[in-house]
Amino acid sequence: MIQVGASGWAGEGLFAARPIAAGTRIVAYQGERISKEESARRRAAGNNYIFHLDYAADIDGASLENTARYVNHSCNPNCRVEISEGQIWIVADRDLEAGEELSFNYGYDLSEYERFPCSCGARNCCGYMLAREYWGNIPVSREDYCWPSQDATRETASSQE
Repeated sequence: MIQVGASGWAGEGLFAARPIAAGTRIVAYQGERISKEESARRRAAGNNYIFHLDYAADIDGASLENTARYVNHSCNPNCRVEISEGQIWIVADRDLEAGEELSFNYGYDLSEYERFPCSCGARNCCGYMLAREYWGNIPVSREDYCWPSQDATRETASSQE
């Protein structure tokens, strides 16, 4: 159903290998269940694959066997995260075509948001990996920090032909 490949905006990504229907649980985010204290220690050491599970624990998905770790952030995502019975799932938000890169909004808050720039290229890109509820709180204009959208790049290239 899925395969890892070169991302259009972030190194490697996870792609639909065949069409996937909206609402499908695509892949579970797997890894070691760790305490919040251990999570803080690993984050401080540079681990970028820690995922919030609940009030007491997180999942460390750094293992290469965790295919879900390749799902990149987008400000215009095609997937969402569902947490159910102690498992984290990547779920299709809409019908996906074969070859389409999977993405979800990482949903960070405003604390240290500048450390998490976004390069998704979506027309509505806010410039950072922020939860949508925080987009209006960014103190600079979009043009000051946002990458050109992939659509705008394509439009510019076609107008030059």
